[in-house]
Amino acid sequence: MESRILFLGPVGAGKTTAVRTMSDIPVVDTDVLASDEVRTMKATTTVAMDLGVMELDGGDRIVLYGAPGQDRFDFMWNILLEQCDGVLLVLDHAAADPLADLRRYHDALMRNGAKRRPMVVGVTHADLAPQRPLALYDAVLQPMRARCGCVACTPTLQLMDARSRHDVRAVLVTLAALLEVSQRATTRRCNA
Repeated sequence: MESRILFLGPVGAGKTTAVRTMSDIPVVDTDVLASDEVRTMKATTTVAMDLGVMELDGGDRIVLYGAPGQDRFDFMWNILLEQCDGVLLVLDHAAADPLADLRRYHDALMRNGAKRRPMVVGVTHADLAPQRPLALYDAVLQPMRARCGCVACTPTLQLMDARSRHDVRAVLVTLAALLEVSQRATTRRCNA
């Protein structure tokens, strides 16, 4: 069995790092030197995608796609999303407004046609903003969860360090479980 997961989120949240952390093959990437305001945050940026593969027991595997975070490359989000079964939305907890990022990416995903995909929100850089409570995300996630209630429209939240194979694996296990439940729950239609 093969599953495809899209790592989506703002610049600097840790998407490329997480894909590199989990891939069992050398990651194919489209990183280039940052030439705009991104260069104040990091030296390189993804302009098309990252591609990795995580091998599982029994010959199963997860194909890992990392989307570019810059809005000017957002056309790639829909292209990559069409290939994917689930979404790992990576948010930087220390960003200026991670709740606005959550709303923006969730809204973009919901506008992408009728096919809904299970989503887990992986929160990175929590150590850089320890004064900001994680409960803030619940205020945004709760209405999203209540809107429909089906597995595909019910995002869950987990902390993760994109450099930690253990942390990213735990988030992917949650997403894999949501994918399995979503595939089995064929009687419940999405109301969103």
